[in-house]
Amino acid sequence: MAEFALCSTSVADDVARASVIKDAGDDPDVTHGAEIVAEIRLGKPGSGIRFKAGPGVGTVTLAGLPLDVGEPAINPVPRQMMVTAIQGIADEFNAAEDVEITISIPGGEKLTAKTMNGRLGIKGGLSVLGTTGIVIPFSCSSWIHSIHRGIDVARAAGISHIAAATGSTSELAVRQKHALSEQALIDMGDFAGGLLKYLRSNPIPRLTLAGGFGKLGKLAQGHLDLHSSRSRLDMQALSDMAKDAGAAEPLIGAIKTANTGLEALQLSQAANIPLANRVATGAREVAMAALSGGTSIDVLVYDRQGQLVGESSDR
Repeated sequence: MAEFALCSTSVADDVARASVIKDAGDDPDVTHGAEIVAEIRLGKPGSGIRFKAGPGVGTVTLAGLPLDVGEPAINPVPRQMMVTAIQGIADEFNAAEDVEITISIPGGEKLTAKTMNGRLGIKGGLSVLGTTGIVIPFSCSSWIHSIHRGIDVARAAGISHIAAATGSTSELAVRQKHALSEQALIDMGDFAGGLLKYLRSNPIPRLTLAGGFGKLGKLAQGHLDLHSSRSRLDMQALSDMAKDAGAAEPLIGAIKTANTGLEALQLSQAANIPLANRVATGAREVAMAALSGGTSIDVLVYDRQGQLVGESSDR
């Protein structure tokens, strides 16, 4: 069992308080270095173990999460860990398990602006996730978990069209193009595979994938993890796409030796070759294969200024 140094402790009247400093390790997490506070107070006889959101911890306001609306945003796994601890102490001292547990994260109200909680319907603060109770270095499991929960919330709200974007520029552009609500937007980032695999078993009628030329170019080449450390844009394959789109030999050679996807895009645009459309079509084909039917898919490719440069759809 993991052990952590306590940051603070106190006992006053019927309340015991303790806190630790969150160490997120190598997992990207805005709560790294935040103080996590737990307060325990005795409850009424027969009340059982109850959870309460303290300052900096949010409350669930939308269906689709593994918690009822109105509940503090403390997921089932961390709840069960706390319940197990309380049960062990109650058994040791032959006491009733009637306690109220309040979890607080000082400053959480500001930190939540850097998360996807708002569109998941978690208001007023951060959520305590803990899908397994274990952080795996570089797993980015918390991001993928948020993608899954975003899909769950959209399904529970009856949303039939969602848009998953690789970044903020493409997200803003696709939201404006389709007049989508906050709950219809999924911050996919680099995790196309995490999105598509979950949608395969939890389908939504229509999916729009939106992103930059380089990221969606990787997807078109079959990569489901779009992070620069885990996949590369194949310039040879990109030049083959340009050839199929009608590019002349000098342009094909220039794209093959281009330093970046942006350079390849600019070269094709200057020659009026619809390379971004080819990328969109390839990305759509990979997404369709991953979902195996049941979802209508369109793909929108944006430049860094949020201008639409390529698209592919069945509409």
